Amino acid sequence: MRLKLAIEYAGTRYRGWQIQKNARTVAGEMTRAVVEATGIRDFELYGAGRTDAGVHALAQVAHLDLATTLPPETVRRRVNDALPSDIVILSIERVPRRFHARHDAVARSYVYQIARRRTAFAKPFVWWVRDELDPGAMRRTAAAFVGFHDFRAFSDADPEDASTEVHLETMDLHEDGDLLVVHVEGSHFLWKMVRRLVGVLVEVGRGRLGEAEAAALLDGASDLPARLTAPASGLFLERVFYPGDPRDRPLQAAVAVPRADPDSVTSRTSRPESHSKSQPPNPERSR
Repeated sequence: MRLKLAIEYAGTRYRGWQIQKNARTVAGEMTRAVVEATGIRDFELYGAGRTDAGVHALAQVAHLDLATTLPPETVRRRVNDALPSDIVILSIERVPRRFHARHDAVARSYVYQIARRRTAFAKPFVWWVRDELDPGAMRRTAAAFVGFHDFRAFSDADPEDASTEVHLETMDLHEDGDLLVVHVEGSHFLWKMVRRLVGVLVEVGRGRLGEAEAAALLDGASDLPARLTAPASGLFLERVFYPGDPRDRPLQAAVAVPRADPDSVTSRTSRPESHSKSQPPNPERSR
C-alpha cells in the first residue's frame, strides 16, 4: 500500500533530507525506523523535496510504499517509537498508488525566522541579527520579488541545465515581538533560493543595500545574493500543497522567541520608537 506521511523535524543534527553515504540524514533515520518498526526492508520512501543541512520542516510530505497488513495508524505509532525525538510523523493516510509526494505537489511554502535579540532557547531555530532592522523597507523589497521572475542570482542552479524562472506567489514579513517571520510561497524553489532572498532582505533592513538595488537583482546574474546567504538555522519548510488543499491557513511562528524583560538592556524598548511596538503575525493571508 502507498501511505502519505506528514513529517516534522528539527534539521540541526542532520545533513538534510536525502540519504547520503557517511552522513546522518532525515530520510536515513526514517528508513532505519521503518525497518526496525516493521521488519520490512524492501520499500520506497520518497520526499516532496530535499531540505538542506540544518533546515527544519513543520510538515514535510513523503510517500511510503510498504507491503504490510498493519493499519496506517499502527505503522505511524511504531515508526515514531523507533525515531529520534527530533523527527515525528504527524499524520499518515492511505492514498492511491498514483499519488506521488513530489510530482503531484502544486506549491510549497517556507518560513524563515529572524531574531532581533539574543535568545538562549531558540538559537537553533533563528538567525539572530544584531543590527537594527527596518521592517518597512524589508516588506517593500519582499513585495518586489513577488511574481514570475528569473531568480538565477538567488541560486547555484545552472540556467543552462534547468530553468531558473519561478512564480513566487507571496512573500510577506510579519512581526511577533522580537521575532521577524518571513513567509514565502511559490510553485517551486531553487537550491538556496529562500535563504538568499532572506539574506538580501536583511541587508536592505540594515540599510546596506537599497531597495532598488535589491529589485535589480532580478535582472540577471549576480554573485551578491550568494555572499548574503542566510544561515540554515532559521529556515523551515512549512507546507507542501496538493490539488484541493486549502491555501488560507493562518501563519504562525515555528518556534517562538520569549519576550525579553522590558527592563533588560537587550529589550526592544531601548530601540527607536518606530520599532518599539511589534505587530502580531497576520492571521489570514489574502491570496
